[in-house]
Amino acid sequence: MFNSLFKIVYFVLFMVIAVVRKYHTAKYFKQELKDFKKAKNEWPFLVFAGIGMTIPLVYVFSSKLDFADYYLPQWVGWLGAMVFVFAIWLLHRTHVDLDRQWTFTPNIRKNHKLITKGVFKYIRHPMYAAHLLWAIAQILLLHNWIAGWSFLFTFAPLYFYRVANEEKMMIKEFGDEYKEYMKKTGRILPRFNK
Repeated sequence: MFNSLFKIVYFVLFMVIAVVRKYHTAKYFKQELKDFKKAKNEWPFLVFAGIGMTIPLVYVFSSKLDFADYYLPQWVGWLGAMVFVFAIWLLHRTHVDLDRQWTFTPNIRKNHKLITKGVFKYIRHPMYAAHLLWAIAQILLLHNWIAGWSFLFTFAPLYFYRVANEEKMMIKEFGDEYKEYMKKTGRILPRFNK
């Protein structure tokens, strides 16, 4: 338990991202429950991604996964901490920019508006980008084949399942406005060829 500085750093940052997420989603708890019930097809993906998020906690609080450790220089861990801090900021900023437009599952709410300001000015799916950065940070912080890589492998199926469906839904709802927005932005990385 906590036999590595980077296990401690990871745990602290994990708690910060959990608090950020809970702070922003608590406002919409009743709606979130309704959305969650609609997520029947997504349950396996959500559970699988959740496992990838929690495996590192087993690694942090026990030595059960230490057999899968490998060595990387210490600067890689600090780079991972910086990436995680950026992921936390991006998740927070995404929630602020979305405000009431955020939904637990991809769906359109009454009076839904297309958000193209803030981080959405540069990328269409900053929340997925934040989770991908978290997964990369986990690899850089936790030098363990299981705990380090678990979230990347468990998040990827949810990302690929959701993003295509989300974009179809947005095109159906916003039509040409969303298609124009797609031309100006990248999915999870900014588009630099303007």
